[in-house]
Amino acid sequence: MTTVGVHEAKTRLSELLRSVESGEEVLVTRGGQAVARIVPVMTPSPPRDRFGLLADEVGDPGDWDEDDGDDWGDLFGLPPA
Repeated sequence: MTTVGVHEAKTRLSELLRSVESGEEVLVTRGGQAVARIVPVMTPSPPRDRFGLLADEVGDPGDWDEDDGDDWGDLFGLPPA
């Protein structure tokens, strides 16, 4: 972390901002006391889709409780229950 006085920060602001853009933090002091900290802006991650990579493949399931028949029996060749 770079530490600079207020006057030096005003004089070297463009240079200090380039350092901050590359990930460094800058502490600004006045009379030996810290008064500010310049840090890189954290850009928020874009919101994730509910279904992620399968967003176009997975739709609204509708009524989960609706009985469409004996899918397991059909799958394994079992006689109807």
